[in-house]
Amino acid sequence: LLLSSRCSLFPDHRSLSCIVLAAVVLSDRVAIMISRRLGFVVLALTVVAAMLPGSHGTAHLLASKVILNEHKVENKDLTVQFSIYNVGTSTAQSVVLQDESFSPSEFSLVQGLFTVSWERIPMDSNVTHIVIVRPLADGVYNVSSARLTYTDDSHNTYEGITSSPGFIQVTPYQEFSRRHEHHLVDWLAFLAMSMPTIVFPFLLWYKSYSRYEKLKNKKE
Repeated sequence: LLLSSRCSLFPDHRSLSCIVLAAVVLSDRVAIMISRRLGFVVLALTVVAAMLPGSHGTAHLLASKVILNEHKVENKDLTVQFSIYNVGTSTAQSVVLQDESFSPSEFSLVQGLFTVSWERIPMDSNVTHIVIVRPLADGVYNVSSARLTYTDDSHNTYEGITSSPGFIQVTPYQEFSRRHEHHLVDWLAFLAMSMPTIVFPFLLWYKSYSRYEKLKNKKE
């Protein structure tokens, strides 16, 4: 509209201002069209690159370390569960989990390994590892995090740690037994010791009752 209004002032010939103005308007429209098409091209290339199997992403592992037992008792098994989740956009490779929080002088290894490895953990997947240990004495122990190392498709090396159970209280076995076990042996021993106080009075009563019944029958 601006271009037509200005050019209408010169109906017989084209002025230089009309030509310049037309060139400016045309260049603006061409620039807008080119920028839009370039935006679509960049977006399409980004989507295609993300879908290509050979495209490089980043592996990102989240790991937890949890003691599954409700009660921690001296000379009783403790089940420790390690869970590793790959929440990144690439496969984690050469994954190594190493735990050094259970000292051999304080815990005995019952089942599992403190150092374990996986060749690959794909994206959006997880793995689980179980270790069973047994505390040798009661007391308070600091169960710290385990270490984690891995690489991604670009051969970048990463290091991390799992969550930490923190300080745990290991209860003496005798105290736990007194509070929670059924004490079947103790009850049997109590019954055995209580039998004389129940049986002997009953026998004396029955003997007296029998004599009374015999005398009663003779009088009748």
